[in-house]
Amino acid sequence: MADKFSAAVPAKRILVIGAGTFGRRAVHILNAADPSLKTTIVDQNAPALAKFKNRSVRTVCRDGIVYLAEQLGGERPPDWIIPAIPEHMAYKWLRMELDPLYSIEPVSVPAPVFEMLPNPIRGQNGEVYTSNAGFICPDDCPEPKTVCSCTGKPRPMILHSYLAGIIFQNFRSVTAVSRQLAPGVGGYTPKALFETRGLVKASHTPVLLSTACKCHGVMNAFKIGSRK
Repeated sequence: MADKFSAAVPAKRILVIGAGTFGRRAVHILNAADPSLKTTIVDQNAPALAKFKNRSVRTVCRDGIVYLAEQLGGERPPDWIIPAIPEHMAYKWLRMELDPLYSIEPVSVPAPVFEMLPNPIRGQNGEVYTSNAGFICPDDCPEPKTVCSCTGKPRPMILHSYLAGIIFQNFRSVTAVSRQLAPGVGGYTPKALFETRGLVKASHTPVLLSTACKCHGVMNAFKIGSRK
């Protein structure tokens, strides 16, 4: 697929966390669209990384969250980060970043919040997945501005805005916005993660932490406290 890399999101350094199906697809699409991209893909699975030997992509056999934390603390962080692991990567990174100065106590996403979400599904690690679509979206969805590419009907909501605006008891809603870099490929900037970290650190109440694009998202809930 040779879809043009979005001019609205210029980049040179791309960091893909996860070398499974979604990670490989992201690398293929983005590098085909712009061969000048400097792409790094990280995974602890060496055989999965071996599939990139003949491609112009750097491979790193490491824990993806640890590597991400190191790169974000370095002099030249990536321009865009593409999560391609079956976990809420922003949440895992945040827990690593805040330890040991802060304690993070995971809690279940409250039932009333769960019921507010479109098509919610509870995951195996406490996270909740949510989507405007009650069906499996095509891999090459271009994320039209106002309508669903499958149904042709208006998008029921901009999901990242909706999640950020949830009000429930004393929980604070914090959302990292994921943007589409190419059809079916989404990611976020280091700035988005840093802003999320700042909002969470400033919170004195439990947090609903989400990562979401216009249609799909994932949420974790937790209590935060200072260890000082």
